[in-house]
Amino acid sequence: LQGIVQAYKSGITLQGNTTSLGRWDFSGSFFFSISAITTIGYGNLSPSTVAGRIFCILFALFGIPLNLVLLNEIGQLMLLGVQHCARRLEEAFHWQKKASLLIKTCALVTGLLLFLLLPPLLFSDKEGWSYEEGFYYSFITLSTIGFGDYVIGMNPDRTYPGWYKNVISLWILFGMAWLALVIKFCINFLE
Repeated sequence: LQGIVQAYKSGITLQGNTTSLGRWDFSGSFFFSISAITTIGYGNLSPSTVAGRIFCILFALFGIPLNLVLLNEIGQLMLLGVQHCARRLEEAFHWQKKASLLIKTCALVTGLLLFLLLPPLLFSDKEGWSYEEGFYYSFITLSTIGFGDYVIGMNPDRTYPGWYKNVISLWILFGMAWLALVIKFCINFLE
């Protein structure tokens, strides 16, 4: 039994296995969809039938461009929010450059907290990972590297709440948009 559990943790599944441990329930399927259209591709879950593979190709063919549009829109809304706050500070305190710098710094710190520094605490609680492992998972996921050495909700020894994978899927979308803004800022700074 331990050998089967270890093989399952490594991503090996048996054909016709009825105990999927939630991999293809709604939240698991939603998480798979997000990891496919964001091109993270952890490698721990994949379609095993010809029809499933063809559907996955078509889904990704349309889903990836749509996701890029969505991420761009989310990023633009975040940027508009930051710019709006900066204008309000400039009007209220008659700061010019200080307001913009202050708001950009606040947006960076808020994003760091929401997307890179606080999520590892949740992962420590739900997955049993160390803070460093959770931080590593956060960055590897949001940067779409997705090695697959750490994937949420895959430990058969743990019970996960129903909301967990759905919330993490939304965290991935918003976190990727935020990280794209940070990377764009870094590119502009370096140029």
